[in-house]
Amino acid sequence: MSKIAVFVADDHSIVREGLRQMLARSSDLEMVGEASDGEAAVKEIRRLQPDVAIIDIAMPMVSGLECIPLIKNDSPRTAIVILSMFVREMYVHQALSAGALGYVLKTAPWTEVLEAVQMVVQGKYFLSREINSDLIRGYLNNDDRKSAESSRYDLLSDREQQIFRLVIEGNSTKCIAELLCLSPKTVEKHRSNISKKLGMSEPLAMLKFAMKIGVADPSIWPDS
Repeated sequence: MSKIAVFVADDHSIVREGLRQMLARSSDLEMVGEASDGEAAVKEIRRLQPDVAIIDIAMPMVSGLECIPLIKNDSPRTAIVILSMFVREMYVHQALSAGALGYVLKTAPWTEVLEAVQMVVQGKYFLSREINSDLIRGYLNNDDRKSAESSRYDLLSDREQQIFRLVIEGNSTKCIAELLCLSPKTVEKHRSNISKKLGMSEPLAMLKFAMKIGVADPSIWPDS
């Protein structure tokens, strides 16, 4: 029986080394690659096609949350576990909505990471025990959170929302084009449409707007 291939992405080398040692002690898991930023993670996962990717929620270049749809697009069979310091319902909701199957807190014991890997590779969900499932369920069912600002965001197509999030993380048109396998001209057209729909074009104004509607949070940008 072949081992479960695991990829690790975290901007802290001590976390990557800790996960490497932990995975090495397991007879059925194998760490096949690592990355210290989101852009490198997406490219390497696209190349390696691992069974599971353990992704830090906040990394340079591209955040862990934004990595999720990129990974699922390029490597649909790769199950994703988000590793985070944050128990906030907003991040758990965004991670699961984007396609992650696991959400593990960095404060959890290493055994939870192993358990998460074993669960998600079977297509099952896994949340750290510290995460209150009722809290998440309440968040998903609460339509009162919708505001005029978030309604404006909903006017964007899925692709436009994706590019919007990459823009507010500071990515250039060229970088976004490479990540999404699009032409720079296509990305520029999407950016123009985003500006028209939101009524803003400056990245700083977009970042403030994103923080207001909960798409971005200054406490996790860019370092966790």
